[in-house]
Amino acid sequence: MSSGVAGAMRGTPMSARPLARSPSALSRKQRHHAGAARRAAPRAAIQDNTPPAGVTSADADAEYCDPMTQECPQVPRQVVNGQDLPIFEDVSTAHFRIRSGVVRSRCTKSKSLSAITGMNILIKHEWEQATGSFKERGARNALLALDEAQRARGVVAASAGNHALALAYHGKDLGIPVTVLMPSIAPLTKISKCRALGANVILEGDSIADAALAAKRFVENQGMKYINGFDDFNIIAGAGSVGLEILEDIKDVDAIVVPVGGGGLIAGVALAVKTINPNVMVIGVEPDRCPSMAAAFAAGKVVKFDMPGPTLADGLAVPTVGPRSFEVCRPRVDKLVTVSERDISVGLLRLVECEKLVQEGAGAAGMAACLAGKLPELEGKTVVVLLCGGNIDTNTLGNTLERGLVNDGRLCRFSVVVPDRPGGIAGLTAVIAEVGASIKQINHERAWLQEDSHSVQVDVTCELTGIAMADTLYEELSARYKVDFTRPKSALTNTAAAPMSSPISFPTSANAADVAKPSSGPQRLPAPVLYDYDTIVNNVKPARALVEAVEAAFAELAKGK
Repeated sequence: MSSGVAGAMRGTPMSARPLARSPSALSRKQRHHAGAARRAAPRAAIQDNTPPAGVTSADADAEYCDPMTQECPQVPRQVVNGQDLPIFEDVSTAHFRIRSGVVRSRCTKSKSLSAITGMNILIKHEWEQATGSFKERGARNALLALDEAQRARGVVAASAGNHALALAYHGKDLGIPVTVLMPSIAPLTKISKCRALGANVILEGDSIADAALAAKRFVENQGMKYINGFDDFNIIAGAGSVGLEILEDIKDVDAIVVPVGGGGLIAGVALAVKTINPNVMVIGVEPDRCPSMAAAFAAGKVVKFDMPGPTLADGLAVPTVGPRSFEVCRPRVDKLVTVSERDISVGLLRLVECEKLVQEGAGAAGMAACLAGKLPELEGKTVVVLLCGGNIDTNTLGNTLERGLVNDGRLCRFSVVVPDRPGGIAGLTAVIAEVGASIKQINHERAWLQEDSHSVQVDVTCELTGIAMADTLYEELSARYKVDFTRPKSALTNTAAAPMSSPISFPTSANAADVAKPSSGPQRLPAPVLYDYDTIVNNVKPARALVEAVEAAFAELAKGK
């Protein structure tokens, strides 16, 4: 094997590995016996250990070359269902190879999140990479593994985000041409960033599948190497370096929580961690709208999961996991859990509030599982959570944080019909102030009330401290008005079989029966029965503070203010 090819193949299935002992120190007879023993050992191992169904041996491993005899016996590798799987040595080689080109991210303790979850939470900050995600590890490893001819021809990939950015960044650094096929749904910021890094960006189709089909033409016509973002051999090995760093930096780790999309990250981490310390739990987290790895585990093979709709964790929305990643994960991953859209939005909110960290939905999935109580067996244990991506559009971040506030019971919206007369809205705002809520937005409408021309519909958005204040506000308002608390849109679009959920706990008092529930049509609340001021004071008996507030408002109006 030439030195150029040997250098290019380092860390791949055909990489050459040195002997543990210098052959010059052995006699000719000793070298003969040593070579025979090396050749016999793999065969004996195969004979003594019957592989599971679908597993065979292949002579695709690195060569143990004896420089004295030029004999290079092959060590068999494991091939499962046609997939040549990486081994621990591939991960350690990748870790050494990429060390000068990627960031060794911090692993820090979060006191606030530890207090909330009851776990000893440590955060692995993979968003600190130059392009904002862990994808750089595998991308650089895959590019460094190319031979000179492949480097000249370049590489091609289909990606809508982080994998494309990582290849573009390290392709520019290493002088390797990169072509990226991106679907039309790719964020504009990521398209522009890839182009700024010198990548040839081509928009193709409406999905990653369309882009991947188009990428094959570049392989066939131009001889480019296609690099799969989550199932490439060297991508998995490079991602495994995350696991090595965790074990090097943190002692007595009990569990590592990893977001799961196509499976490349958790495959590499599980391979590295389970080889060194099998007692460490490796737990995967998927969005409940795309649990493709869980579906593959249940079926015992890779299957396609039909997504019901988009997810906040768009980076994890991979309907079919990588076959190679699945085979690596199957004997090593201890548990898989799913998180809802609500869990993800609250997880992003907690990271911003508690750690001042901005993550994309996919990057925060692991933390969302811990915060949502999906891992009760980890209470009191040392848990490392991967924050693996921070590339989120600014507008999306703002919308997601607002959803998080709603799901956390700290933002509510309701409609009230009040008398269209001086002091009508003042009485409503006095009730809100008495509870301690803060009005974020208020709007009143007259035209939409068809049955009563002397009433006004008031729509209010309030900021609260939590569910308890929301319940108090509801009770106070429903005692005086007919009030409609708006439920989250996600609850209104669920299937008929799913119960509707609300961030507000509706009381079971008699007043709750009068609450107008959301309807499918554009109906508004019925007009209220109108009473004069003395009747209200003498019969309804509102709180004294409310009466004083209303009377003060009337007094100001009488002065022309």
